[in-house]
Amino acid sequence: MTDPLRDFEYTPADFNVVRELIRQAAGIRLADSKDSLVYSRLAPRLRSFGFKSVKEYLAFLMENDEETQHFINLLTTNLTSFYREPHHFEILTEFVKSGEKVQRVWCSASSTGEEPYSIAMTLVKAFESFNACKIIASDIDSNVLAKAQKGIYALKQVDVLADKKRFFRKGTGPNIGFAKVIPELKKMIEFKRINLMDERLPINELQDVIFCRNVMIYFDRETQLEILKKLVEKLRPGGLYVAGHSEHFSGMSEYLHPIGKTVYMKK
Repeated sequence: MTDPLRDFEYTPADFNVVRELIRQAAGIRLADSKDSLVYSRLAPRLRSFGFKSVKEYLAFLMENDEETQHFINLLTTNLTSFYREPHHFEILTEFVKSGEKVQRVWCSASSTGEEPYSIAMTLVKAFESFNACKIIASDIDSNVLAKAQKGIYALKQVDVLADKKRFFRKGTGPNIGFAKVIPELKKMIEFKRINLMDERLPINELQDVIFCRNVMIYFDRETQLEILKKLVEKLRPGGLYVAGHSEHFSGMSEYLHPIGKTVYMKK
């Protein structure tokens, strides 16, 4: 793994240390193939500190608790878009229209905000109100949460939305090329940094719907089940758990009933 074309010394032992540290900090399981990705993510941080090797950075990391959040931010992947996997938002609309109580929704991997804002827009259209539901949007990555809270996106992301004029305002002057979420939509959402690996999740009230999509794929099976049990504890009976398209939880049949398209109902 040591490469003369790389600016910093980086060995297989360093990669294994990184794998263990990110597993402990965030529960993330890095595959053997992620060695180059790790280097590319860490290199700018090493450069900013003036370190000569990944080993030197890791020694610093293990002695400085404040660096842990930066380390997590560097190694988490945030791929998202508005109304990603649109069938889930259709199911959410149907759930509301069926007369189910939907007052609290938790988006547990909000990334840069496209998912919680998509949930909020769906609920506004279903209820014809900005005040019917409160959404908690959480993520382990403090950088993406900060971006989500600003609610500012490139026009190319927003222009494809049929409801863009209702929920976004185009920027002017120095903000040309961007659009901002309207205040009424943003007020529906509380942004919180939450690590799903924490023993106790700081969600005090039972949720009617929980979105946790494309998160479990980063954990091993044992960790998946541990996290899922904690999430289900925060969901009311009859509430919906929305998973990612490649995530299946047959081992949780005691708690969840599949209703199709990776959506489950709590028993």
